[in-house]
Amino acid sequence: MSTAPVNSPEKPESPFGKRLRNFLIVMVAIALSVALVLGLRTETTSATLAKLSETSTPLEVAISNGKPSLVEFYADWCTVCQKMAPDITQLETEYADKMNFVMLNVDNTKWLPEMLRYRVDGIPHFVFLSQQGETIAQAIGDQPRTVMASNLEALVTNSSLPYAQASGKVSKFSAPAAPTTNQDDPRSHGSQVVN
Repeated sequence: MSTAPVNSPEKPESPFGKRLRNFLIVMVAIALSVALVLGLRTETTSATLAKLSETSTPLEVAISNGKPSLVEFYADWCTVCQKMAPDITQLETEYADKMNFVMLNVDNTKWLPEMLRYRVDGIPHFVFLSQQGETIAQAIGDQPRTVMASNLEALVTNSSLPYAQASGKVSKFSAPAAPTTNQDDPRSHGSQVVN
């Protein structure tokens, strides 16, 4: 006698069914792999902005060390800045011994005088400085790597920049007109006492 249930006869799986199942498993594995790679890529972009900031030449040094400089006004939340970070990282690696790369975060009010001086109203905002620290040109917004590379090559060879006033897609930024004063400053406690 057979021990199989009466209403469910065993049927061997057809070769076509096995192939279809295996094909679906492979497709799901590929889709998950692509999603994982894309997820890791977007995560490393923000880390690249942080890395650029960490390796940045201080502005005071860049203005006085006799090398031309690229100053970038950026913010961590700026999607265009994040998008350009890998290209800027490659250019920094390529030109590191020939010029300075300066990163100034617009969210830090320390840089307010520089933001006002260079009229930063969109980011990323790039300022190209000569060996003497004088402004040669500015570029605002998303710049193709080729445009940036051409400008940097001209900068290090002391030639005129081919894309001197380039504009691209920006993240809007509105700088405060003056630094904010905070009444909660612990050093101002004596000014509140009236005799």
